[in-house]
Amino acid sequence: MHLTRIADRTPDKPAIVLADGSRTVTYAELDRRSRRVAQLLRARGLGVRDHVALLMGNRPEFLEAAWGAQRCGLYWTPVNWHLTAEEASYVVADCGARALFAAAETAELAATVVRHCPEVESAFTVGGARDGLTDYARALDGIPVEPVPEEVEGSYFFYSAGTTGRPKGIKPGHGFPPFGTGRPIDHRMAAAFGFGPDSVYLCPAPLHHAAPAGWSMGTQRNGGTVVLMERFDPLACLRAIERFRVTHAQFVPTHFVRLLKLPEEQRHAFDLSSLEVVVHAAAPCPVEVKRRMIDWLGPKLIEFYSGSEAVGMTIIDSADWLAHPGSVGRAARGVVHIVGEDGRELPTGEIGTVYFSGGGTFEYHRDPEQTAKAIDERGWATLGDLGHLDGDGYLHLADRRTDLVVSGGVNIYPAEIESALVLHPAVADVAVIGVPDAELGQAVLAVVQPAPGEVADPELAEALIAHCRTSLARFKCPRAVEFVTELPRLPTGKLLRRRLRAQYAGTGPGPEAQQAGSRETPRTR
Repeated sequence: MHLTRIADRTPDKPAIVLADGSRTVTYAELDRRSRRVAQLLRARGLGVRDHVALLMGNRPEFLEAAWGAQRCGLYWTPVNWHLTAEEASYVVADCGARALFAAAETAELAATVVRHCPEVESAFTVGGARDGLTDYARALDGIPVEPVPEEVEGSYFFYSAGTTGRPKGIKPGHGFPPFGTGRPIDHRMAAAFGFGPDSVYLCPAPLHHAAPAGWSMGTQRNGGTVVLMERFDPLACLRAIERFRVTHAQFVPTHFVRLLKLPEEQRHAFDLSSLEVVVHAAAPCPVEVKRRMIDWLGPKLIEFYSGSEAVGMTIIDSADWLAHPGSVGRAARGVVHIVGEDGRELPTGEIGTVYFSGGGTFEYHRDPEQTAKAIDERGWATLGDLGHLDGDGYLHLADRRTDLVVSGGVNIYPAEIESALVLHPAVADVAVIGVPDAELGQAVLAVVQPAPGEVADPELAEALIAHCRTSLARFKCPRAVEFVTELPRLPTGKLLRRRLRAQYAGTGPGPEAQQAGSRETPRTR
């Protein structure tokens, strides 16, 4: 699993291919460039356990920079470049990044982030210098190509939505072993998903998310080729599978929906026979969607349930899923426990919080309180999801974190959106929930109690959505607004969010929805 050894064996083999065919990076090139990135970072004073941030789209340089950080013992954090400048700056500052890598598509945002984050000492951009950003290619000119002394494994350091509304950094348990050791997922990809030197992996999702970044590098750890899409398009996806004889592909359920919505003649116009494994995760997959995918592609789907915290993992293949529809599988890493509110383990069939024991370790960066909430006195850890085990030991999730909205495979935390709306002069009270959406899985709905004297009409709904867009990334903003006379709260002030979810369970906005009409809150039964 040492990049240089793979490059020595197969120097001319493609390590990265852009799905449109415009560019190929060989293993020799990836190895050489990543060694130069490592040397550059060491020359700029970064040592083991220091931090870099990656703010760029799906391009080869993302993986070059990640490998450079990985092979010289650094933490590296991908930053979602769809965030606002304030949001992106928070992540870069919170993780303590001393260096930042950007590209043409993110240069303006990166320049703003660097101005807001004085701790970023070195910033590089692909495509030319600008506004405090050094040209990436020029920075690498003259940098030694030899490996840095005593190469050690760095680690990814992802951020996810936090319970306070701010993203929270997930610091993995990591011992910084010699480079070439690999991460647990790299080995599991080979053992459980069949990755090897002959694998061709299609990455259709953004590299700033955990699975696309981790699995792309895991493919290369196992000597395979990554086919990288700049963005997901269902027809382009099928075309890439046929053209590059893709053996492994990874999707979220939203991708499945968009693929299934293609006309049948288009879906069957491509030769997909090279596919061996279709991996999916990140969001609940509707049972009927998964059945149709298996009917189309055959029993090639493998689903896993895990998180960036890497406290455990379940896996289920198509045959087992057909026997246990809706399940996310049995434990492949760690042991699953279903725990009640009193902390006791629940019997088969009862719904409780899903915990893992014997898996990986982590902590929430600079947040010991949230770390303590996720790990109990026995050392069992939870991602906050609810579920139950059936009689055969298969896990079925009942909810994806009680408050979290999972839209198109992306985690969106309601508190952040509520914070953006609650102080608006037209809002007396607000709650944000996820509602079913045929394409995205869930869509963000804002349920608003208007301030006295305000007219609850489509114009106000549009104004509130526009207000959110001034402070939040577009993908976090509500796709619809419903108005109520009063939100359901206990005398203590606690919001009965489950009641809202039940009320709006069948009212998910369609893909083009902008706002909804007024609706009264039903009486308590």
